[in-house]
Amino acid sequence: MFKPAPVDQNQLADALKPFGQSRMLPVGAYLDEAVLAWEREHLFAGWVALGRSEEIGKPRQMKAFGLGSSGVLVTRGDDLELRGFENACRHRGHELLACDATAEARAIVCPYHAWAYRLTGELIGAPGHKEAESFDPADYPLHPVDVREWHGWLFADRGSSKTFEEHVQGLDAILANYEGQELVTVETHEYDVAANWKVVVENYQECYHCSSIHPELCVVSPPESGDNIDPQGDWMGGDMDLRDFAATMSLDGHSDGIVMAKLDEREQRTVMYLALLPNMLLSLHPDYVMTHLLTPLAPGKTRIRCSWAFPRQVAERAGFDPAYAVDFWDLTNRQDWAACESVQRGMSTPGYVPGPMAPAEDGVYDFVRYVARAYAGE
Repeated sequence: MFKPAPVDQNQLADALKPFGQSRMLPVGAYLDEAVLAWEREHLFAGWVALGRSEEIGKPRQMKAFGLGSSGVLVTRGDDLELRGFENACRHRGHELLACDATAEARAIVCPYHAWAYRLTGELIGAPGHKEAESFDPADYPLHPVDVREWHGWLFADRGSSKTFEEHVQGLDAILANYEGQELVTVETHEYDVAANWKVVVENYQECYHCSSIHPELCVVSPPESGDNIDPQGDWMGGDMDLRDFAATMSLDGHSDGIVMAKLDEREQRTVMYLALLPNMLLSLHPDYVMTHLLTPLAPGKTRIRCSWAFPRQVAERAGFDPAYAVDFWDLTNRQDWAACESVQRGMSTPGYVPGPMAPAEDGVYDFVRYVARAYAGE
């Protein structure tokens, strides 16, 4: 159980009504610092996606990832096992590695006073303490953080009440044929969007808006197509069809890649859109996988890291250019971000009250109900 969020309880009750009667989340959910602080303490304190495991694919590699208001250091030892630690030296708390920085070494060495740790977290060196009385290095290991490698992505948890298996319940079967652990990230874009992180997720959960702002997407995928999946674990989503002439999502439907080898006939003709809460949006195409990782910076600002991963034989092919996929989604992303920013500005107007959801917004309802239940303390 969570402590309830600091939101308008009447508006929250409306958000919890059955689909067809419910409304969007309380307006404070998108505007108030206190709500974001609550979300960081509760929604972002459990399993959070960090990035791709290929970023630290070799022994003796390490990387610091942002996680909440601080960070987590992930290492891969000589045994190839991943381990996570709070990114703070046990001496004075200096970051062991700058956020987003990577290193390859036999030990973790704090850049401030050179305290050194094994990649498994044990303190092995503290300059000036060799003769110090009552100083035992065994008393100062790095504080561990649970990490998990899953289908090629990294996750960390600082204290969820759920196991990782409960968090992703039902997703393994959906992702299995895409062989995410074998994919190679070819390009990454970063966007700062002037909108609340939940506005971005809600936008991702529906194509009700596609006919209005995504003419290029509608050329290759019918906006009314596809079905949503009954939510399980901490995720929700659904699929959309490709038009008959289209091989994938690109400006003209062509692909410069290859269809992933294990996809069945339906997977070869659809794009799957999954929101793994709180911060990962996963788009599965027949020939590539796109990931959005969301970091809330303020109630009205979200940093989004978007990456495109392809089968290794494509990514490592001489002269391969991912532009057919990247250009399409960069355009579509920017259309979405502009809409999300307009929503954020509109909700800030005096007198705004949460509106109802359209019949085509059942995916939005799944997300809103998930968050509303958390706000209510469930």
